[in-house]
Amino acid sequence: MRSKGTAAELEARRLLAVQRVGEGWAQKDVAEFLGVHPVTVRKWVARHRAAGANGLKAKPTPGRPRFLSDEQERKVLGWLDEPPTEHGFDTDLWTARRVAELIHKRLGVRFHPNYLREWLSRRNFTPQKPARRARQRDPAAIARWVAEDWPRIQKRRPRSTPTSS
Repeated sequence: MRSKGTAAELEARRLLAVQRVGEGWAQKDVAEFLGVHPVTVRKWVARHRAAGANGLKAKPTPGRPRFLSDEQERKVLGWLDEPPTEHGFDTDLWTARRVAELIHKRLGVRFHPNYLREWLSRRNFTPQKPARRARQRDPAAIARWVAEDWPRIQKRRPRSTPTSS
């Protein structure tokens, strides 16, 4: 596990360890002082002997490379401005699974839909779900029922009277 601190801070810490050992400190005492394992100090000293100060330089840790380039990201986000039916899907609903499928087909990059949901939300695309409505829904009949039948059906509660104890 990488220690906490910037690359420069960690490099200074390694140099300090080598200096202390050079001044006569025991490697065990230097390790305890810096909060590292004694084997770590031993490795730093060996690297310093082999390569000098360059042996203690910080190595770049860039992390995992991005899945999509900036241009590919713009392309994917552009697809989301179009209806999914233009891309061969049956309905006008973008899902993370559909976006993942399209990215794989067109760009050859695989995304897990769960990761893609996070990726989309970081770019201000939120999950969309169409409102479920019955096909035979008749707004005029509903309005008429609410206006005429509902008041007749609705029960009125009698007003409660305070009871005396």
